[in-house]
Amino acid sequence: MFETIKNCFKVKEIRKKIWITLLLLLIFRLGCYIPVPGITVSTFSDYITSGNYSFLEILSDITGGSLANATLFALGISPYINASIIIQLLTVGIPALERLSKEGEEGRKKIAQITRYVTILLAIAQAVGIVVNFGVQSGSFKTGLFVALGVSKEGANWIIGIFLTVVYTAGSMLVMWIGERITEYGVSNGISMIIFIGIISTAGLTIVGKFGQVFGIGENSANPAVLWELLGFAILTVLEFTAIVAIDLSERRIPVQYAKQVKGRRMYGGQSSNIPMKISGAGVMPLIFAFALISFPQMIISLFWPNSTAATNITNWFSGSSPFWYGQLIYMLTLCLLIFGFAFFYQSMQFNPEDVSKTIQQNGGFIQGIRPGRPTADYLKKISNRITLFGAIYLTLVALIPSLLSLIAVSLLGATDTALLSVFSTTGILIVVSVAMELDKQLESQLMMKNYKGFLK
Repeated sequence: MFETIKNCFKVKEIRKKIWITLLLLLIFRLGCYIPVPGITVSTFSDYITSGNYSFLEILSDITGGSLANATLFALGISPYINASIIIQLLTVGIPALERLSKEGEEGRKKIAQITRYVTILLAIAQAVGIVVNFGVQSGSFKTGLFVALGVSKEGANWIIGIFLTVVYTAGSMLVMWIGERITEYGVSNGISMIIFIGIISTAGLTIVGKFGQVFGIGENSANPAVLWELLGFAILTVLEFTAIVAIDLSERRIPVQYAKQVKGRRMYGGQSSNIPMKISGAGVMPLIFAFALISFPQMIISLFWPNSTAATNITNWFSGSSPFWYGQLIYMLTLCLLIFGFAFFYQSMQFNPEDVSKTIQQNGGFIQGIRPGRPTADYLKKISNRITLFGAIYLTLVALIPSLLSLIAVSLLGATDTALLSVFSTTGILIVVSVAMELDKQLESQLMMKNYKGFLK
């Protein structure tokens, strides 16, 4: 990968795209440090990172800590991701959206525009929930100026709340615009790159803080024992990355033989091909769907009834941050079942055995030992279900390993600081590896296009 990057900097067009990508990502990171006036950051940050609102803590990790710091890009790219998931699911059930998805470039543009409108609505709803519950109720708004002008305390709160809602919504739309510009003018997918940078930034800050504890930098007292914790984290990360890369590149190839056909004076066919079926064909989507669904009840209750008995019960009995082992165990089992369900659901959306069977038959192809038509479709469905099962097991392990290690460290070893184990979110490790591999493939393909003279004529 480093050799590929080195070669890309030797090509002017690719070097320009890389610099544009880095510049846009730098603008995104600067926005994550621009504070929004009108709110007490320390009070707001304590509410986000108190451990009682795990959904908001994870959201803050994905945004590189900008939510906890109440900055311009506090919402990050999450409204756009949620809008994309909603539109993708609705495309299957709504005929009008399904027709748009099949109309080529124009249809994709219309769906992208609809996604932007849904993003605005979700950003407004998310901003209102965060501002009302973590601003008005906690009293973290700076209302001194408005009170001095004769505005009541409650009125000043709502003025600042409306202002912050507008600012956070605008910040989320600006992040979406940055992601689209990276996709258009830079390298790789812009939305994925923004998520990648947010997760890496959070991990970097946590690791730097741990080194501060080792050497006693800042307010920390020197604690050399933390060095062993860092070493164990490094070994675990390398093993996880290696396993993810190995499985991500694994695939089952089904051989297809095409019969010879005479058309006019030429003979076609007589060649062999294969249908590649990847173990992780669904990618990270089942994890995102499962985590979004399992976090929805806790998100709603924590936003609208944060101090209620129901919020406390959900945290204790059904939460990844539950202080009790049984709450975390129920959470992990439910997450496991959801991952399995969404893995098969997403695979059915991406791979249709009947359509593949018809395409093979229409082109004069067949799978050796399998009759064309319905038997071929049944055979492909059987293979797809078997591979999806192994893929679901793999995704479940990726999701549960950090939680299991955290549970063991707290319950059995009595650890009080699990920051390194939670440095990546449930989908963080898989996202980081997947985006890095996709970036490498994009750079290699662009480098090949520029070096192959036949494409330049």
